[in-house]
Amino acid sequence: MKIAIIGAGAIGGYVGVKLALAGEDVTFIARGANLAALRRDGMKLVMGDGTELVARDVHATDDYAAAGAHDVVILAMKAHQVADVARNVPKLFDASTAVVTMQNGIPWWYFHEHGGALAGTRLLSVDPTGLATDYIPASRVVGSVVYPASELVAPGVVRHIEGDRFPLGELDGSTSERIARIAEAFSRAGCKAPILADIRAEIWLKLWGNLTFNPISALSRATLVDICQYPPTRELAAAMMTEAQAVANKLGVTFRVSIDKRIAGAEKVGKHKTSMLQDVEAGRDPEIDALVGSVVELGHLTGVPTPHIESVYALTRLLARSIVEARAAG
Repeated sequence: MKIAIIGAGAIGGYVGVKLALAGEDVTFIARGANLAALRRDGMKLVMGDGTELVARDVHATDDYAAAGAHDVVILAMKAHQVADVARNVPKLFDASTAVVTMQNGIPWWYFHEHGGALAGTRLLSVDPTGLATDYIPASRVVGSVVYPASELVAPGVVRHIEGDRFPLGELDGSTSERIARIAEAFSRAGCKAPILADIRAEIWLKLWGNLTFNPISALSRATLVDICQYPPTRELAAAMMTEAQAVANKLGVTFRVSIDKRIAGAEKVGKHKTSMLQDVEAGRDPEIDALVGSVVELGHLTGVPTPHIESVYALTRLLARSIVEARAAG
């Protein structure tokens, strides 16, 4: 298949190399130093054991129109960056192009084909301008949840840390021909891509940890094990997860693990810095609204109180504003 990957960062680079080396026709939509490196050397993936995989036979461009139509477009940037590319994404479409979304948190398409009182609702926290909704039709979307961890260590170079699962799901829960083809492509590339009947439940399961540990770590500069082993922050995480679970339950979602088990799982990861803490330390804009603000908004929409989540959200937003101001000041 012809597969366009928008964003050649940690996840886009990992997926792109794996798919390209499995024989798919991959085009990276990139810019700056990353684009220059891709054009010069291809995309390099360094595995945990030190093995280097290099995809040299890939296309790389910053011109969406020149890239042309593709069978699949993978959105591999953070949720708050989708609006920046939304107007250009349709330049990669033909009549049947599918869009695989790889953002953490609640996605802009959440209530498409959802049913119930909130069907069709646009979440202002994740799509405030409406650009994603307007330019990337939800009918094209195949949802996914990203479990691999990797990092962009240099332009055109990604280091894989762990994981290979990308669960996929049609928004209406069906098993379509297109999702079967996408899952097969991921499988050929050495990734696990089970097709789920309820992709939203899987999104919530990952979000459950992200909406708690990410902002707590960013605010406290602590690793996962530190948060879990310090009683006050462990209790805060449990309180936030309890509120989020109540919101999800109102939307018809149930969790297949307990809060204690989810926290224990985070504790086992050890001295790991969350992506939000890494962003804060690097002076980058942290990913807040899709992970935390969306749950606050859903709490308001469903009538579920989320006082702990709202407090942490307010503090994290202030932290983000301080980062922006410091960057502007030079």
